Amino acid sequence: MTMERVTATPAALDMLATLRAKHGPLMFFQSGGCCDGSAPMCYAAGEFNLSDTDVYLGNLDGTPFYMGIEQFAYWEHTQLIIDVVNGNGGMFSLDNGTGRRFLTRSHLFTDEELAQLRHPSKAAST
Repeated sequence: MTMERVTATPAALDMLATLRAKHGPLMFFQSGGCCDGSAPMCYAAGEFNLSDTDVYLGNLDGTPFYMGIEQFAYWEHTQLIIDVVNGNGGMFSLDNGTGRRFLTRSHLFTDEELAQLRHPSKAAST
């Protein structure tokens, strides 16, 4: 069994389905603290320009999830768990204005879980 670097709660998957029905295919980028702190930002697919230094972490119900390589250096031993809570989303994220927002929770991998991880790939090669 392979351990996933990023997962989502049922509430987050429901929110993804709602946003996908309205906006079509989606993508996530874990914000590194610029405008919206460290919020997971949801965009219509192709609306966020990925760079060669962005890392692909996995999919949430078919929605690819990325983060910058510098930020990944801090999070590489942590599983990201995307959840939804009440509040305002990031100003550029599609959850903004819905009254709910995506939130990143985390789980520190055990040594056994780290051994099961797939290596992340650069965004340009996904």
